[in-house]
Amino acid sequence: MTQTAIPFLFMRGGTSRGPFFNSADLPSDRETLSEVLIAAIGSGHPLNIDGIGGGAAVTTKTAILSKSKDDWADIDYLFAQISVEDRKVDFKPTCGNILVGVGPAAIEMGLVEPKGDKTDVKIRAVNTGAKVIATIETPDGVTYEGDTMIDGVPGCAAPVGVTFMDVAGSVTGSMLPTGNTVDTIQGIDVTCLDVAMPVVIARAEDFGKTGYETASELDEDEAFMRQMLAVRLAAGEAMSMGDVTESVTPKFAIISKPRQGGAVTARYFMPWKCHPTMAVTGAQCIASCALMGGTVAEGLVNKPDGNPAQMIIEHPCGSIEVLVDYTVMPFSIRSAGLNRTARKLAAGDVFVPQAVWNGVK
Repeated sequence: MTQTAIPFLFMRGGTSRGPFFNSADLPSDRETLSEVLIAAIGSGHPLNIDGIGGGAAVTTKTAILSKSKDDWADIDYLFAQISVEDRKVDFKPTCGNILVGVGPAAIEMGLVEPKGDKTDVKIRAVNTGAKVIATIETPDGVTYEGDTMIDGVPGCAAPVGVTFMDVAGSVTGSMLPTGNTVDTIQGIDVTCLDVAMPVVIARAEDFGKTGYETASELDEDEAFMRQMLAVRLAAGEAMSMGDVTESVTPKFAIISKPRQGGAVTARYFMPWKCHPTMAVTGAQCIASCALMGGTVAEGLVNKPDGNPAQMIIEHPCGSIEVLVDYTVMPFSIRSAGLNRTARKLAAGDVFVPQAVWNGVK
């Protein structure tokens, strides 16, 4: 046999999708693991024609699951972002959309036993150390059919509730990595915030944008993309993240006033393309920026009453809602919750050449 078969589930989580693996079925060393993921996805071609990727950053993601080594958690979730064309794997960030599929996948893999009509799965995001509780509909095993809709995904599915805890400083160790609520970088005012994901946030108008452009309009504006990416690189240095030229973090977002009754409008970058909808982790960071005083969001936000605050972030395909439990003086985030959906799309084996990995751990 000239290829190695690796069991996998193919899952949609939120507005992303990709293969979900049991870590026991993969090589343990990171270098070989990266080559296996590159081969499985087909990285190195714009269509991922020799793999199961989808030719976009939201469809070249991978989740690797195992029983947790943490006393609090049930599942350890290792995320990998595989590039579409560059044959690179980034293990630094996590992904909140793919995380939505972790609970259902863990039950499907037999790593977690369902408990009644609803099952809480405690997840530790290995990449960042974040702790998340996912609530899965399990009246008779995992149920995928339901009436919950999320913008960016057609149709309806069963809800998956996700509650993120201890999200401040998840990557850099500080909610405000530069120590400031606003920094001026290359003539652009930005808020460098680390809540669930480090994100550099700026006002759209400061780039000469409305903030209501489509994702493709922003991607095709080469002058804007060059300027935005230059600010991101400088911000990465200011956030003590070093040279982020080849890293997907920090992410970038531009914000503007809401137009559809939400709290704020945002366009989120991954970072080399605009997200077609909104990242789950990015939404938490943008919501926190909108709630915190003295940031670049000042004067743009329609703040909701009450705490926890139901923050509706408008994005290119609609909106996403984040329930943020926070304190004001001093500002801190206790937890952030969202309702998303997931669906199992396929199951079986993905094959990689034996020259990449012969299956021996």
